[in-house]
Amino acid sequence: MSDQPSDLFKSVLEIEPLERIRRNHGLEHATLHMLTKRNPSLSLAGHSNPSGFVIIGDVATEDLHAAVNEALRRLQNGERDLAIHPNCGTNFVTTGVLAGLAGAMTMFGAGKRVRDKLERLPMAMLLATLTMILARPLGLMLQQRVTTSGEPGNLKVVEIVPTQIGRVKAHRVITQG
Repeated sequence: MSDQPSDLFKSVLEIEPLERIRRNHGLEHATLHMLTKRNPSLSLAGHSNPSGFVIIGDVATEDLHAAVNEALRRLQNGERDLAIHPNCGTNFVTTGVLAGLAGAMTMFGAGKRVRDKLERLPMAMLLATLTMILARPLGLMLQQRVTTSGEPGNLKVVEIVPTQIGRVKAHRVITQG
């Protein structure tokens, strides 16, 4: 009986559009790992959806193509940890939500006077800091179990489309499978 919520949650994550986003998100992260391994000074960002992902940053199309192919090959060979990235938005959202809740809960009912609120401020800051520390492993766990997949299945790269808006360079990586 206790496995039913877990099974239900797992089946929701396996709904086709969500599963495709999770696989693309994992490939996006693995690609970022490959790119920054070759050039640690690169400043990059990404965003995944069911049809692929976007890499934002100053990277040559050939370098991105090589990184995506290596990332996909390594994921297919079982390097599931490449799907987890320390700078993922999942980590930032987890940290923000927990720190915000800790601060808000501390300040809730602090009284009407400014002095009452100021007296609780050190506790709010302490709890927000502690939750930020605890949020890191929680964010990584959420990536691993919810927002990404290190199992690419039959995912393949169909096309990489470079684009530029003003000074911002980006590439759309279109996947299938």
